[in-house]
Amino acid sequence: MSKMPQGDASGNSAGLVNAGQNASNVRGSGLTSHSGAGASSANVLDKRRLHELVKEIDPLEQMDDDVEEVLLQIADDFIENVVTSACQLAKHRKSSTLEVKDVQLYLERNWNMWVPGFGSEELRPYKKAAVTEAHKQRMALIRKTLKKC
Repeated sequence: MSKMPQGDASGNSAGLVNAGQNASNVRGSGLTSHSGAGASSANVLDKRRLHELVKEIDPLEQMDDDVEEVLLQIADDFIENVVTSACQLAKHRKSSTLEVKDVQLYLERNWNMWVPGFGSEELRPYKKAAVTEAHKQRMALIRKTLKKC
């Protein structure tokens, strides 16, 4: 498995080393992605960690082996997609280094995900959902009904 260039101590670059079964790497003038039998079988998420995550949600939950395998495959596919697309973004900005901002941009634009605490200095305020007029009317009706009781 290839290793992405590591960033400096300030955390400005992402060194995504274990990106599932298929790794992306940086070579000279371009970024390439490769997969196949020669790729390492080191998964980012293994069965033990998957069980730990499930136990955090529900300690009594039991998973079938088939479900386990599907979840592990989905995680590997997701990571491969993120890394490949982030590499394309880095290549687009004419860089041979995959940086945190590339991964963040991909996750934000395609998955509406923001992982706080990585790379960006900007503060991202929590956006409160806009309250519609219909919602305000329903809430007023509920409050009115509760006051009568």
